[in-house]
Amino acid sequence: MAGTDEDAVAAADDALYVLTAVLLTPAKFPSVLGDDYPEACAALGLPPLADGYGLVLGQDGDGARWTVVVDDVSLVAVAVASWDCGMEYDLSPDERTVVTALPGWPLAVAVAAPGVPLPHDPGPESADQPALCPPDTTVWGPAQRRLGADEIALQWTQWREQIDDAEFPAPDGGAGSAGGAGGEDGRAGASGGAGAQADATDGADGTGDRADAESSGHSGVRRVLAEARAYVDTPPPLGRVRSSFAPGDARTLRADGPGWSLVARTDDIAFILLDDEPGEVLPVGRGPSLPGLLEALDKMAVRPS
Repeated sequence: MAGTDEDAVAAADDALYVLTAVLLTPAKFPSVLGDDYPEACAALGLPPLADGYGLVLGQDGDGARWTVVVDDVSLVAVAVASWDCGMEYDLSPDERTVVTALPGWPLAVAVAAPGVPLPHDPGPESADQPALCPPDTTVWGPAQRRLGADEIALQWTQWREQIDDAEFPAPDGGAGSAGGAGGEDGRAGASGGAGAQADATDGADGTGDRADAESSGHSGVRRVLAEARAYVDTPPPLGRVRSSFAPGDARTLRADGPGWSLVARTDDIAFILLDDEPGEVLPVGRGPSLPGLLEALDKMAVRPS
């Protein structure tokens, strides 16, 4: 939806009780919406503007769910940062910054505005399009896979502690290379480990034939590493590879592709999740090749401004 839908904006802005907000930019967007920034924008019917958007989720006076899209990205970024620090922030976008108002919420919101009816989709008299709804994450699929990778990035320490480096092959075994016949990956069920899986990785069975993976190598891992290397030579759609802060001099990398997600620390190992491997988290040892790949991906990744 390009431009401003004035009727929808007026309906939502009449009395919008703001519940939360998120950024929709090349470097930071709700990964449940897509593998990259243009795909995430397309899920909302928005053109992929270079500067991105802010998404303000709230309820109107009747309790109906609305997502107000604004082009004042800085305002939303300040609000989100303040809330993350436990500070109060009154997010009230200027109506001149409103791009459009979309019925429904594209993300799950666990809270509701006080003093108004429970959250519900706007009626057809208030919206001229179907209401947005969160992707189904009750079964394993692309949205679940991307959420799982996001959770590993947030809870890196807990996930890393589950991996014994001694389980990776010696450097001459080809660990971390796309064709390493020595087997570069073990397996960890996405349901394991200090509560780090959260809701994003429900449905994992916590099993996996580690011995088989290490003896023959994992074809899915080899495919992902090869496709990630191809990104270095042929840049993918904007936002497919993102770099964010990590302790020390390292960076946290998130990359996605058709049927796969990768999360890594530039000074450490990587984890891969596959649509074809429900609930499985596949660690990839550094070996001789992974460090160079991660460095190259970090150089071409988009970063928060």
